[in-house]
Amino acid sequence: MALCGMDEARGADIMRRLLRELAGADWNVAPVALARHLHRRIREAVQRPDPYLSVKDRMNSLALELLPALRRQAAAQPDPAEAVVRIAIAGNLLDSGAKTSLTDAEVRAAMDRVFHDCLRGSVPGLLRAAGLARQILFLADNAGEIIFDRMLIELLPAEKMFVAVRGRPIINDALMADAETAGLPEIVPVIDNGSDVPGTILSDCSEEFQQIYAGSDLIIAKGQGNYESLSDTAKHTFFLLRIKCPLVGGHVGADVGDMVIYERNAF
Repeated sequence: MALCGMDEARGADIMRRLLRELAGADWNVAPVALARHLHRRIREAVQRPDPYLSVKDRMNSLALELLPALRRQAAAQPDPAEAVVRIAIAGNLLDSGAKTSLTDAEVRAAMDRVFHDCLRGSVPGLLRAAGLARQILFLADNAGEIIFDRMLIELLPAEKMFVAVRGRPIINDALMADAETAGLPEIVPVIDNGSDVPGTILSDCSEEFQQIYAGSDLIIAKGQGNYESLSDTAKHTFFLLRIKCPLVGGHVGADVGDMVIYERNAF
């Protein structure tokens, strides 16, 4: 609640109300659907359409500050392409839904370790699939993270790509304004998905997004929310994420903290 600018007493009152609502909610839906409901209530309570705006601006500013040095470091690595993928996945740390007290120092420390942390999955497999695909849809995740995503998007065939961001504010997930801060519209078409789910529930997305999703033969999905909502997809999909909970880690065969390239439904 503090990230939304709410004082402790009012935040505690709202939290008690939200916990009562959660107790009576349908627990068979995806976790991201529950998160959407809770954050709609928070937006109503604080009477601000984008309560995390200042958090997103801070994350974007920090990522832009770190980006030039990371570009130089990636170019100097034995495998620059793997280095770029590592940077994009490491940026998934910038998630206020998973960690509400993330500090600039923690982000800097994580990016300092980016070339040494455990990476599970195949970078050559990801790049090979991108080369073979007719149309690619890249599902962005968080503000700040989307700045680092630009390096990966530059590595992929932009002429057959779309990038999608969230349609309305939800936690610190990236919106069109964040894609513009990252400079993505300069290199690839960017759309919003019309939804305020912190993931991708297709039935909640716009018709335009659903058409592009249906027409894409390769999906590259960033973050745990996109994994939670699309893990049963029939599409050829690469999930790029840092593991933040043991349950998801068990599903993909990784430990908490690992960086993962998880492929589903290979060609």
